[in-house]
Amino acid sequence: MTGMSVRPYWELRFDADGDVDTRQRDRLLEQTAQRELTDLVVFSHSWHNTRAMATRLHDRFFAPFPELLGEAGPARLGYVGVVWPSMRFADESLAGFPREPAPGARPGLDAETRAALEAVFPGRRQIVARLAELLDERSERLAALDEFGVLVRGLVGVRGEPGPPADPSAPEEDGVPAMFGEDVAEVCERFAAALAEARDKTDAEDHALPLADGGLDGPGSLDGLDGSGRPGRLHGLWDGAHELLRQSTYYVLKRRAGTVGREGLGPVLGALTALRSAPRLHLVGHSSGARLVSYALTELPERASVASLTLLQGAFSHDAFAETPPHATGRPGALGAAAHRVGGPVVACHSRHDTGLGLLYPVASRMSGDDASALPGDTRWGAIGYDGVRGVDGSRRLDLAEALDGPFPAEGWVSVDVSEVVRHGVPPVGAHSDICHAELARLVLRAARIGSGP
Repeated sequence: MTGMSVRPYWELRFDADGDVDTRQRDRLLEQTAQRELTDLVVFSHSWHNTRAMATRLHDRFFAPFPELLGEAGPARLGYVGVVWPSMRFADESLAGFPREPAPGARPGLDAETRAALEAVFPGRRQIVARLAELLDERSERLAALDEFGVLVRGLVGVRGEPGPPADPSAPEEDGVPAMFGEDVAEVCERFAAALAEARDKTDAEDHALPLADGGLDGPGSLDGLDGSGRPGRLHGLWDGAHELLRQSTYYVLKRRAGTVGREGLGPVLGALTALRSAPRLHLVGHSSGARLVSYALTELPERASVASLTLLQGAFSHDAFAETPPHATGRPGALGAAAHRVGGPVVACHSRHDTGLGLLYPVASRMSGDDASALPGDTRWGAIGYDGVRGVDGSRRLDLAEALDGPFPAEGWVSVDVSEVVRHGVPPVGAHSDICHAELARLVLRAARIGSGP
């Protein structure tokens, strides 16, 4: 592709079922073999509405590589951008471009988000329209909130009641989150509480969304106005309802990322490893893209492997790679075996400024029927992009300075606290997408053992 910050660059597009654009795949295989590359860096975006938006992220993330590779010796690198059908809500910060909310803004469905939902859920335009109406009305009737919950379930295709509790480290297919089965007012209250905490935790130099009228801490009853005629408590729960919609959408997209990784990217990586002069493969993924590249490992051919794996703010369980998760039901984490397909280090970058993963992810990920806390901070349901890899013997934990300047592990699991640079963004997700930094590009190269010292 022309106009990219790095060359050679190839794009790989996949549909929701993991089917790849075969012309792009064949071109990548043919030209990689012709160029006799030593290394290939494969990067997957997370939640973006268009191919152009995804490509822009790939371009910005790769931009520091040429300068960092100034003394890379004989290394000949190529770059791949994985593009898959996902979406983002328009109130979220883009990588490197924090979004400042309009004064007096409140959660709703703007035109961009509505269009994205209609694209992700074709044939459900009327459901999306009614959800938008309900969020705009912010009714004080419990029946309206109940209707919202039913519509969300219909939008994402959840049928029946959630099953028994699932191991949080297992694939999402093994269980349905409690947010789809519990009382919708209670679920919205949990999300509203998490949102309020996210606002409180926002970095002082960033901008916070204003609190909704009639918040959870104010007076008022659950089902009406208080004595002064001001909006009651239910009015504030619509913030939580908006977050329920967001997290329900991302529940579907996380499952899609796993499908694209297993059915799409995995076989392409296998074909690359089979080339006569196969390059060393280095996988990089952001958020659900981290999940995508991780699940691609599960479909590699026998004895095939990649050289390194770097997860940027990974939006999946911190127990996923565990040999024996603390809350396991007699089995390893969902990706426990996959990590052995990585010849070098598995690097998990995490940041305490990522409020999307630190506060909202645990509420959304909790499975039905368990007796663990549903409040933010519940470690059972933590994300790898918030506190790193858990439950793996021999894993290392480094701060950013140690990871960039000290000896870097040649293999095994490495959690790197990148809070020093991944720190900017606005609620609700905070710094979740603040990943376009030269320091993170250096981490990829250190994990790859290319031009960055021992």
